[in-house]
Amino acid sequence: MAFTAGEQIIMAIFAGTLAAIVYSLRVLILVERRIARLDENIEKLVNSVLDEEIKIEEEEKKIEKKQEEILTKRKK
Repeated sequence: MAFTAGEQIIMAIFAGTLAAIVYSLRVLILVERRIARLDENIEKLVNSVLDEEIKIEEEEKKIEKKQEEILTKRKK
């Protein structure tokens, strides 16, 4: 089946448009994966900070308890 010059141009435009769409989807998928990795890393970082915060709060409670014991001993 032979195409005329006008039909060939239209087919080339369609092929180019389809290739651009496929490439754009590929780029979008790569960007989405990168964002997902960033999200995972942020979540790990937040969990790490939360663990440290819990440790600090526990230490603060221990220190406050020791201070209370010292103050009660001085009052006696």
